Amino acid sequence: MIDQLHLRRIKAWHDSGPVQLAPVTMLLGSNSSGKSTLLQSLLLLRQTALAPDRSVHLNLGTDEGRDAVHIGRFATLLAQGLPAPQHCSIALQWQRPEGERGARGRYACTWGATAQGAPVVQTLELASVARSFRLVRRAHGAYALYVDGATRPRGVGPELAPERAIALPPQALALLGADAQHLQDLSLALYRTLESLIHLGPLRRLPARELAWSGAAPGELGPDGQHAGAALLASALVRSPQQGSVLRSVAHWLERMGMAEQLSVQPVGRTGRYELRVHHDGVAANLRDVGVGVAQVLPVLAVAYSAAPGSTVLVEEPELHLHPLAQAVLAEMFAEVSQQRQVQFVVETHSEHLFRRMQTLIARRQVSTAQCRMLFVERRGAQAVLTPLDVDAFGAVRNWPPRFFGDAMGEAREQARARLQRLREEA
Repeated sequence: MIDQLHLRRIKAWHDSGPVQLAPVTMLLGSNSSGKSTLLQSLLLLRQTALAPDRSVHLNLGTDEGRDAVHIGRFATLLAQGLPAPQHCSIALQWQRPEGERGARGRYACTWGATAQGAPVVQTLELASVARSFRLVRRAHGAYALYVDGATRPRGVGPELAPERAIALPPQALALLGADAQHLQDLSLALYRTLESLIHLGPLRRLPARELAWSGAAPGELGPDGQHAGAALLASALVRSPQQGSVLRSVAHWLERMGMAEQLSVQPVGRTGRYELRVHHDGVAANLRDVGVGVAQVLPVLAVAYSAAPGSTVLVEEPELHLHPLAQAVLAEMFAEVSQQRQVQFVVETHSEHLFRRMQTLIARRQVSTAQCRMLFVERRGAQAVLTPLDVDAFGAVRNWPPRFFGDAMGEAREQARARLQRLREEA
């Protein structure tokens, strides 16, 4: 799980300050306020950590669409209008399951630009409670390696350049001696934390009418949820003690939302192809033939139960095409799954219904304020500013931002005024 995120000089974020994340974190605010950049920063680190080229310092993405984020040029990532030097940084804190090496750690990396405008690591720090390791870039591409608070480096040279911005090369490990294992544990824990990030974007692909059975579950659902159907197919067909559990869990929440009572997998002819059927009000129909809301929420539910425990799921606008009741039930799903399956959710949403239900869950003591954090993001000029909402034990927000979800009270007053005016005119 990621406990904290801190951005500096990235797009609209001049300095986000330490952003505390919870098992369920809700990002709220207007369009183009900077919410998506918080998610993109984590995805940038992930695709860098998973890059095939060990020498890459920051994978900005490609046109081929294999990467979750495509920034293009490093200059596009940098906040505009700030004085030199032109650099940016991402820092985070993580915790892994107890007993795992490097279970708790801190990471901070600062990037500048080469003469050709490509990103290059300026400083890299990996630290635990007990130890810290820091690389600092010097002239001519050389790096100096420091341990803890030492003022003299263990070594200096271009061969000490970091790998994928999260690890040190073998030459640096050789200089560390007995300390090398501690650093390797931290790098591996960071890699596993980033590897377990799952992204589901705001626009989900419509499901296929028929699915071919590959014989195994998909590795990932994809940012547009294109493999959600395959994950449900695998749940129904792969023989194991958990056979059908994901399919039943998804159907359970669809029923809570009033959208279906059951999901089933049916063979289509004898070709090894199948269809997902949605059962609602006594009628069974192909998933492609039911309302678009079912197709849009299905990947959200599927990823919640397909993600491995310890994963962090980044979800953008899960409420898309859902009616108000279904949007509210999503809050219950996020809270319940995070507690039962130890899956972290960072949810970017515009849904007042989802937010209000989370307040109700806090008031009912089904969720604590430690388990759910609500963060409001707004633009003040060219700069993004984040305000943690101060939610009390009864779900009430003490620092309610002005015009947070529009002006509901003002609309009610205007309706009453217009009604009174018409009654007077018609009298």
